[in-house]
Amino acid sequence: MAGLIAYGAYVPYHRLARTDVAAALGGKGGKGTRAVAGYDEDTTSMAVEAARGALARDGLRARVSQLFLATAAPAYLDKTNAAAVHAALGLDPHVLAADMAGSVRSGLGALVTAARSPVPTLTVLSDLRIGLPGGTDEVAGGDGAAAFVFGGHRNGAPVIAELLAHDTVSDELLDRWRLPGAPVSRVWEERFAEEIYVSLADKALTAALDHAALDVGSIDHFVVAGLHTRACATVRRTAGVRPEAVTPDLTGAIGNAGTAQPGLLLADVLDRARPGETIALVVLGDGAGVLLLRATDALPAHRAARPVATQIAAGSTPMPYATYLSWRGLLDREPPRRPDPEPPYAPPAHRRTGWKYGFVASRCEKCATRHLPPDRVCTSCRSVDAMTDEPMADVRGTVATFTVDRLAATPSPPMLVVVVDYDGGGRFRCQLTDATEADAAIGARVEMTFRRTVTASGVHNYFWKARPVRTGETEGTH
Repeated sequence: MAGLIAYGAYVPYHRLARTDVAAALGGKGGKGTRAVAGYDEDTTSMAVEAARGALARDGLRARVSQLFLATAAPAYLDKTNAAAVHAALGLDPHVLAADMAGSVRSGLGALVTAARSPVPTLTVLSDLRIGLPGGTDEVAGGDGAAAFVFGGHRNGAPVIAELLAHDTVSDELLDRWRLPGAPVSRVWEERFAEEIYVSLADKALTAALDHAALDVGSIDHFVVAGLHTRACATVRRTAGVRPEAVTPDLTGAIGNAGTAQPGLLLADVLDRARPGETIALVVLGDGAGVLLLRATDALPAHRAARPVATQIAAGSTPMPYATYLSWRGLLDREPPRRPDPEPPYAPPAHRRTGWKYGFVASRCEKCATRHLPPDRVCTSCRSVDAMTDEPMADVRGTVATFTVDRLAATPSPPMLVVVVDYDGGGRFRCQLTDATEADAAIGARVEMTFRRTVTASGVHNYFWKARPVRTGETEGTH
């Protein structure tokens, strides 16, 4: 039996209230909030966080044979962004890492490709949506990522959702587009494409149900995702699915995450679906696509450690609108009067890939002292080259001391720096992110998160930061 064997989702901590946008610019901003990627996050770092959740089960990383990253907002062009995700996850060097980038539909393409693949495939959907200030894309958009591993019993992992059928229909529609280099999308008048998308969705859904020998009444969870809001609403209303089977679109709480939206909605359903229930995922954009899944008896024991609903509830209080604009590069603020940051340099970064991307420390084989960063010479017993690699990305720690730096160059002043004592030994100094000054406290529990520390001379510098363990999150989650 082929199907889904693991999944994970990532909803950024920060929120923007739509009413704050209206208060600043006038007009109606709408109700609710949207999820906002931090100043130190992009689609690559969010992809890493979602994939960590999907690969939390012991031994699963070693089974992955392919990695696909789908995004409409790649951090790099020419360079493969999936390679950084591959390095951060510590996957085998022979695992193919490739991007499916440039369009929102790439998320559907990555899901279908992974579902069809004969080998265990990790596919990650990540997006960061930007619109002009006060525009619909700004207030309705959202940021986030979701990850899925497709495989089968022969790959040594239980299938949590059987793949029943899938179907896609492609159509050339000029309803949304963005030229290379343009910061925001342009959109045609919505009424033009609404009926077209509804017809395409009907074709894809009918074909998928026929392949699975099911009828529309057998659908227990009906998920519809896409950036065309009117078309999605019409499909939910007219597809013939039982009303109680139609799932929430989550846009009131986190917005529409574009490429990642199908993944976030599917992950939310998997967080609560019961064995035997049928899930239909419909994705609209330059056509339509449908995946039909059936939850298995293995799902309850292998759900994601961090449900989507829990991440939504753990979001911050709404941030100032001006801060959001500055983080997205739509409002230039005077930087600190400090020297410009230096970019990372390729040779040393490549030599230290395990540490820089994977946060792999070393432990002395003679005296068991843990070293962060890794070293050849033990600081305790002075043994030379007697070290064993020890991944630290999923190890939590306790703040031993901290500094609040009000002069350091950061898009979110002040910079919070903590010294962390890790469970099992080892100490390291790093930045604290997704936090306020009150979160920087001796004795506070923290975990590690993959972030973009700075961008200089057109080069992104990725590394690991600490973030607070939020109330209600249990020990044992990454």
